[in-house]
Amino acid sequence: MNKKFLRRYNTIIVAVSIVIPIVVVLLFNVRIPNVAPLDMLPPIYATINGSTAVLLVLAVIQIKRGNRKVHERLMKVNIFLSLLFLLMYIAYHITSDPTPYGGEGVIRYVYFFILITHILLSVALIPLVLFSYKHAALRDFKEHKRLSKVTFPIWLYVAVTGVVVYLMIAPYYV
Repeated sequence: MNKKFLRRYNTIIVAVSIVIPIVVVLLFNVRIPNVAPLDMLPPIYATINGSTAVLLVLAVIQIKRGNRKVHERLMKVNIFLSLLFLLMYIAYHITSDPTPYGGEGVIRYVYFFILITHILLSVALIPLVLFSYKHAALRDFKEHKRLSKVTFPIWLYVAVTGVVVYLMIAPYYV
């Protein structure tokens, strides 16, 4: 593959990895007036996170069994689910006021630790997923495998903690 073409891919991945978190932060301060809150979305996107976690594990099992095509399909579904999650997450937050966490004591610190690590790692995950996917798409499986050893546990953590954060804050939704 020509170096100019690869640089262009890399530039796009870096740009997307920077733009997405910035847009999410900016949209966090936006509320669409006169629109009913989309209260049905948090359980849906928590389910998407749970599904992603399960499909990630299945994808790893499939590649270890040598089922590259099934692995590839599962990973494409995971990327689609992640995009769907992002769209729903944004839609919810631009139509709803933030929900404060109401837990007290040690559980409050546990919640915020999980939430903060979830958020930070979800931002770090964007370029990891995109570069892992790029290497697979370009059939650079050695680099894909090397990078996926970092990407997989982070993605799994983000998916699982997304469900945990939802379960912990769900009692405080209005």
